[in-house]
Order: sequence, then structure tokens, then C-alpha cells
Amino acid sequence: MLFLILMILTAGNVNFIWAQTDQPESQTDNSQVIQIGILNEIAQHLERRDFSSALRSFDALPPEEAAKTPVRIMQATVLNSAGRTAEAKSIANSILTTDTNNTDAVMILADAAAIENKPRERRVFLDRIISINPHHVRALNDLGNISLGNKNLRIAAGYFDRALAADPDNGEALVNRASVYRYSREQRNAERLLNRAVTLYPDWARPLHERARLYRSAQFIDDALEDLNAALVLEPNNYWILVDHGSVLVDLQRKQEALQSFNRAIRIEPNIFMAYIYSAGIKDELGDYAGAEHDYAVLAKLRPDYYFAFEALGVLRMRNKQWAQARDAFLEAYKQAPKEYSYAILASLNWMRAGRQTDPRQFLAQVLRTAPRDSLDHAMMRVLHDLTGDIEFAGRIEREQNVQIKTRMMYYMASFYDIRGSRTLADRYFLMVKDINTPSGVEWILNEMAIAERKLIQEKK
Repeated sequence: MLFLILMILTAGNVNFIWAQTDQPESQTDNSQVIQIGILNEIAQHLERRDFSSALRSFDALPPEEAAKTPVRIMQATVLNSAGRTAEAKSIANSILTTDTNNTDAVMILADAAAIENKPRERRVFLDRIISINPHHVRALNDLGNISLGNKNLRIAAGYFDRALAADPDNGEALVNRASVYRYSREQRNAERLLNRAVTLYPDWARPLHERARLYRSAQFIDDALEDLNAALVLEPNNYWILVDHGSVLVDLQRKQEALQSFNRAIRIEPNIFMAYIYSAGIKDELGDYAGAEHDYAVLAKLRPDYYFAFEALGVLRMRNKQWAQARDAFLEAYKQAPKEYSYAILASLNWMRAGRQTDPRQFLAQVLRTAPRDSLDHAMMRVLHDLTGDIEFAGRIEREQNVQIKTRMMYYMASFYDIRGSRTLADRYFLMVKDINTPSGVEWILNEMAIAERKLIQEKK
């Protein structure tokens, strides 16, 4: 019999389906040659992830060929990959009406449930597959990954061990079991399995990528970089490999090179937020404030709950003396993190700089109702609301034992006095923050900006 192996790409998994002709190879006629050509054409479309073209190619198959179960399974798999899950499920259910134990058809339903974000339904189908075939490696791997995602390492390990018992050389199972070992801090066992996967599958980037993550977690940074470089040769456009590559270069203080990796990742997947976190931070550190502001702005749109992006935007806009825009950034940060009263204070200070000193009063009145009354945050906001009480508050700052809280409050007082026109007092507090020398938090950065702008260090000398 004449067979043709076709590669199907489904959500990161690679499956192989055998298409079978009805005649011995010696009797292959022109129509069969055409059919094989169409199937090869489909495979080529799939390798390029051109699902629309692949689906159109199915229409060119003769009806008797298109009706064969392996071809229908393949077509349903492609429909899933194209996001057309309803059509994929229709084919799978049609197959199951006459072949109730067809695990390939049930897997189509499981994959469709995953695409439709129906985890319980997906689990039911995967369990059904295991009940039909307890050694079904793909289903065991998927069940293990579900458990791994739920942080149930023991159950995940059990599924992956079963997959390896069924197929000791299965790449997915080797890499997945290694991940459980890594999370369980069994690094030697993880390395052993990953070494095996790298040897068995030298053209597959994932084992190298996972081993790099293992090496980085163990602080073998140079080894991690070597594996990531090799993985990028195999998959130069893999977003997550590029992000990890950049992260390792940051660990090695090679930030310009790291930025190149993050920028490449952004070009490949501009709607994934992770690379922006790194690229924005590096650009900020290297003095590319416009580039950093752009990346933080994109990050804020992609992940509005990541309030550190709004914090960074507030700082950058204060650097540019864009007080109203800085106010809005800190207000958004406070909206996302309503227990971080520092954002409410910074928003109010910028509000005062952008207009009248009484403008944030209504906002402060609302925040004061939620802040702990005995906290210095509450007391500082009361000063900003009443525009008085600073002397008593200064005494509380002096008595504060927590250095970080003390630093924050001194910066706020410096800003308050600056807004009120008391430059001497403002400069005094800016320098007191500098003398405490606790370089952490947004207030330290803002204080350094103020000292540089006012040339206070030179004046002090």
C-alpha cells in the first residue's frame, strides 16, 4: 500500500496522519498521483500555517478520497487551527456516530474545547480518550499540562510518567516531565530528561529553550545563553525564546544586545505585553526617555492592570514637566491599585502643579475616607487637602523609624513646599532624602531628578 505522512500543526502540537491509497504502489494511476499532489500541497500550506489555503485544497480532492476518515480528521484538525471549531466538531461528531472509539475524533473535540476556552469540557474529552486508550500519549500530555497549569505538580508528574512509560522517547513528555522536576527543584532529574530530548530531537527548539530556563534558574547564565542562541538558530522568530534571550543578556549586563532581542520580539508579536516591560525599562535606564514612554504607553494599553506602567509614565511625564499628563498617569495607577496611596499623593502634587493648589481637594477628600487614619499617608494627604498642618506633620516624619516611609514623606514635603513657593524648605527636604540614601521606590527617582534639575549637589559643595 502507498502511504503519505502529513504534518498537522495544532496549537503548538505536531501530529502525523497517514493517508492511504486503495491500490499497490505499482498500480498507482494518474488520478492517484493527482491526489497525492493535493495532499502534499495541503502539507506545504500547513507548514506555513496557511490554513485557509490548506482548507481550499481539500475541496480539490475526489469525493471518495475526501470521505476517508484520516482525511476528514486532518480537515477537522486544520479547521480547529483556523478557529473554525464548529465545523471541526461537526466532522468529529459525524465520525463518532459510526466509530465511537475513534480517539482522533475525540481529540478534535478536546482541541476545540481548548480553543473555545472550555476547560471542563476539554477535560471530559481527554478523560474519554484515556478510558478508550490508557496509553494515549497526546491525551496524557495534555492532562499533565492542565494539572501543571493548576500547579498540581504531583498529578502532573503522574500523567507525564504514564506518557513516558507508553513512549520513553516522546519529546513532549520528556520536556513536560522535566518542567515538573524544575518546579520541584529537582534540577539534576530535569537536566537528565532535557539532555535526552536535546539529543533525540536536535532540530527542535523547545528542549533547548527549557534547558536554558533550567540553567538560568540555577544561575548558570552562560550555559543558558548558549542554549538560547542554539534555539534561536532553529526558531529565529519564536517570541518567548527572544524574550528569554533578552532576559539572560540583561542578567549579563549586556543591555544593548538585550534590547535588540526585545525589539525583535515586539516586531513579531506587538500585542503581547512581556517584551515591553523589559524594553521600556532598558530604554529608561539608557536615557531614551521618548522610547521608554512609548513602550510604557503600549504596555498600559495592553495590560491596564499592570499599574507599574502608569507609574513609569507618571515619572517620565514629570521629567518633561507635563504635570497634567503625569497627574492622569498616577490617577490611573491609583485606580488599578487603590491601596497604594503614594499614587494618590503623587497625582495630587501634579494636579497642584498643573493648575490651582486647591484643584485636587475633592479627590483627596474621597481618598482620605479610605486611608488608615493613623498612617503618614493619611496625614500627608490631609496637609495637601488643607494646605496647612505641615509643621506638625514634619514632626511626625522626624519620629518615623521606617526609613523607606520616612524617605517617601520627605520627598512629598519637599514637593509641597516647592509648589507653595518655599524653595529653601523644598531644597532642604530634597537633600535630606539624598542624605538618607535609600535608593528604592519611585520617590527616590523623582528626588534624584529634582536634585539634578536644581543642581543642589553642586550648591551643597
